[in-house]
Amino acid sequence: MSKTHYTTDLAVALKYDGKNAPKVTAKGDGLTAEQILALAKKHNIPLHTEPGLAKILAQVPLGDEIPNELYVAVAEVIAFAFYLGGKTPDDL
Repeated sequence: MSKTHYTTDLAVALKYDGKNAPKVTAKGDGLTAEQILALAKKHNIPLHTEPGLAKILAQVPLGDEIPNELYVAVAEVIAFAFYLGGKTPDDL
């Protein structure tokens, strides 16, 4: 499952495979953020507006797993995305 966190000028995309910690797969501001959001919408990837979390996630290097300190915050967002999509972790 992929997930995109964003503010109006910053976007961070995460990928979660259900086995490992989510990884930062894209991030950027301005035009790059707009492109990330457009791709997410095109592929029906859930979007979540959480400016504080997006700013923290933007500090994680591309391709890296999120740090342990962010597990709970990101898990809550992923759980909400599963709920909205009518999915469970077994659907990954």
